[in-house]
Amino acid sequence: MRRILSIILMGLLLAAPFSVAQAADGNTVSFIPQWAPQSQFAGYYVAYEKGFYRNRGLKVNILKGGPDFPPSELLHSGRADFGTMFLTTAIVKRAKGYQFVNIGQIVQRSALMLVAKKSSGIKNPADINGKKVALWGEEFQIQPRAFFQQHHLNVRILHQGTTMNLFLRGGVEVASAMWYNEYYRIIQAGIDPEELTTFLLSDYGLKFPEDGIYCLESTYKKDPGKCVNFVQASLEGWKYAFAHPDEALDIVMKYVNAAHLPTNRVQQKWMLERMQDIIQPPGTAVPMGCLQEETYNQVARELKNYGLIENIPDFRQFYRDCESAHEK
Repeated sequence: MRRILSIILMGLLLAAPFSVAQAADGNTVSFIPQWAPQSQFAGYYVAYEKGFYRNRGLKVNILKGGPDFPPSELLHSGRADFGTMFLTTAIVKRAKGYQFVNIGQIVQRSALMLVAKKSSGIKNPADINGKKVALWGEEFQIQPRAFFQQHHLNVRILHQGTTMNLFLRGGVEVASAMWYNEYYRIIQAGIDPEELTTFLLSDYGLKFPEDGIYCLESTYKKDPGKCVNFVQASLEGWKYAFAHPDEALDIVMKYVNAAHLPTNRVQQKWMLERMQDIIQPPGTAVPMGCLQEETYNQVARELKNYGLIENIPDFRQFYRDCESAHEK
């Protein structure tokens, strides 16, 4: 009976993106990932299911993410306490006055790419000029727009949802994709890699680390210990997921099935493996969860060079080191 109630509760949380952010006891927090349930967020699901958050005194509500529920808006409005965002998104928002702080940089490399069919005549960036390009919402458009400026491209932008149907059916010539997700789904749909032209944006100088954990500056100032506990429990979840991939996939599929998403364990296994590639890149000495000032400044300078921000936010105001903080 207890297990049935747990499953029902999880389904309600996934279905309702606007839960109350704070409970009366002050230990309940809400977390909004920037997309629907999948292995991209395996560490957080594992941390919840294995009791890592609970062990640190936190009761965590995982809200439903996706293109219609941007974490920046939910955080800014107080409808979520913690959320994941791309580093570029957070820098741009901070430059516009949003008081976001990075409390844990999870992904150290970019996996964002643009994909085209060779049959559309696209073989190099110049061929994209004048074409229809599908992009996700504002929070995912910063790198592609920098790429367009870099190559002096004028394109017609169409909205891209959670599927690749628009691209697969020829509605657009170019689509957004993550290396660990949509690219694999295109291949699964029956298109051979040799039939595709891919533009991995990191290959064009846009080497922007992606998913990080964010909260409002006021949230951190009010209770830094709670932020430290959330980040360190999340990191514990990621480390456990990579050390126990089969168990992590069992947990991910529980959330995927509760959300009735069109995916399978094979795809989620691929995604989890690719997430490890970009969270713990081979040869990197950066501890999981850390944002290096040099990396931050490099990304911010590129955003300023492309006219996406006017001023670079102070790194010391932007980043709080919860990874190496003393455990509470």
